[in-house]
Amino acid sequence: MTKEEKSWILYDVANSAFVLIVVTTVMPIFFKDVVSKGIASAVATANWGFANSFASLILALLAPILGTIADYKFLKKKFFIVFLSIGISFTLLLTMVKEGQWLICLMIFVFARIGFAGANLFYDSFLVDVTGKNRMDWVSSCGYAWGYLGGAIPFVAVIILIILGKSPGNATAISTIAAKAGFFLVALWWLIFSIPIIKNVQQNHYIEPDEHIVRASFKRLFKTLKEIKNYRNAFLFLIAYFFYIDGVGTIITMATSYGRDIGLGVSMLILSILMIQIVAFPFALLAGKLAGRFTAKNMLYAGIGIYILITLVSFFLPSMPSLQMKIFVFWILAFLIATAMGGVQALSRSFFGQLIPVERSAEFFGFYNIFGKFAAITGPFLMGVIGRMTGHTRYGILSILILFIIGAIVLTRVETEKLT
Repeated sequence: MTKEEKSWILYDVANSAFVLIVVTTVMPIFFKDVVSKGIASAVATANWGFANSFASLILALLAPILGTIADYKFLKKKFFIVFLSIGISFTLLLTMVKEGQWLICLMIFVFARIGFAGANLFYDSFLVDVTGKNRMDWVSSCGYAWGYLGGAIPFVAVIILIILGKSPGNATAISTIAAKAGFFLVALWWLIFSIPIIKNVQQNHYIEPDEHIVRASFKRLFKTLKEIKNYRNAFLFLIAYFFYIDGVGTIITMATSYGRDIGLGVSMLILSILMIQIVAFPFALLAGKLAGRFTAKNMLYAGIGIYILITLVSFFLPSMPSLQMKIFVFWILAFLIATAMGGVQALSRSFFGQLIPVERSAEFFGFYNIFGKFAAITGPFLMGVIGRMTGHTRYGILSILILFIIGAIVLTRVETEKLT
């Protein structure tokens, strides 16, 4: 591998700690147990869902024009560094949050997540600058794989901190000091492993502006929006992707909050996320192998089917007769998530790549990322609203079933006979 390819892959290692610790595990638990102390559990979970939806909405609104502007000469890295700095800075600010400051905490989290998602937008677009078309699949897959494994390292360190800082009088609570130490570690890890991409990766493909950049960007954006409708299969796939990836993201984002609602302990929830991270690595590679035999589309159906099963079982989880049974079933669900997560993410990208004109791949993948960002809004918001209306999060998780069903139905309309 070239130095540029390795540097690009290392950024996936850098930002994976944020997903694991801040988005998925420690921060949701810290928010519910410490920051939202005294607030009803269902309300705290709903507030967490609203914050995730709002952060995704802001980035989704900004992404189209920012991505179009960043295509101009030497702007891509500048945008990347700005959003990277926002993400790291606001992650550090999470260490200053005190008990009861739930609104301030959510505001800081929203900015941290916007920084993370914004930097990822430009990180994805750097793929065309670091490698050729014949190596994009491999380099991109390595990013996913090493991201899964690399992010587990700081995650294990945070688990150790949490175990050492566990209160003897409350075995299920999370230590405030341990949580804040985890946020600091995320920021430090993120910064250190971002240095290679900042140092070694450059924008090699760009557009020379022939008029005012912002005005020209809007013209290009509207032109692409108009022309993408001429590519029926690609457009239909983006609609299907919007729904089913929303369901996938919602389950990942809201899993730990839901686990706390049904009485599961912090240590078990965090260890289950670590297991998912490790098991997802080989299953992502396996999905790629099986796609060569059964087609990527069929493997996507399989992944969506697994997520539908996960959603249905999760609905019945709170009513199971004993905590031991809940724990056993939860581990099964965690394993199922691990088997489907990597494959759905990796094959969605490669399947879409077969539906678009290769000479315009950067533009079309820009829309792919935009649809993914917009998709992160609906699920957490839907889960939050239904949870608030019913007073129980289980009905919120059941509502996610709709997203998977719609995504699968629309995917059936995508024609694949021309794929080779």
